[in-house]
Amino acid sequence: MSSQVQENLVSSNEKYASDFKHGALPLPPAKKYLVVTCMDARIDPAAAFGISLGDAHVIRNAGASASDALRSIIISQQLLGTTSVLLIKHTGCGMLTFENRDIYQVINRNLGQGATGELEAQSFDFQPFPDLEDAVKEDVEFLRKSQLVAKGVEVSGWVYEVESGRVRKVI
Repeated sequence: MSSQVQENLVSSNEKYASDFKHGALPLPPAKKYLVVTCMDARIDPAAAFGISLGDAHVIRNAGASASDALRSIIISQQLLGTTSVLLIKHTGCGMLTFENRDIYQVINRNLGQGATGELEAQSFDFQPFPDLEDAVKEDVEFLRKSQLVAKGVEVSGWVYEVESGRVRKVI
C-alpha cells in the first residue's frame, strides 16, 4: 500500500520525466562550485541561489553543518573538480532553538527511557548553535583549516533570510 507522499512522488516524477531533456549532462558540476545549506523546507536552493540543473552540487543537512557535509565536499572537490564552496545558513533556523540536552530529552521521551536510541543519542552531537553569524564564521573557518579541503578552494559564508528571500555575505 502506497502512502499519499509516495503516490505524489510517482505522479510528479511521471510529469517531470515526460519531457526530460537533461540526461546528457556531465557528472561534474559545470560551474565548479558547491553549496552547503540547510534542509529547511522553506529554502529552494535552485530558485533562491540561481542554480540551474548541472551547475553545482547542493549539500543539505540540518543547520548547513560544514562538518556533516565534509564527506560530500571532499568527494565533490577531489573526484568532481569543484573549486568553490558557498556555505549558506538561514534566519529562523531550528538549530538556534535548542541545545543537545533538549533533544536528548525529546528522544528519551519519544523512544523510551533506557532505549538503545537513548545511548546512541547521548553520544551524538546534534550541533545546535546559539548565534547564526558566529556559526557561519565557525563553519567557514573549519573548512578553511581542514586538511581535507583542497588548498586554494574559495570558501565563503552567507545568511539566507527566509523572511525576504535575500542573501547577505558574512565572511
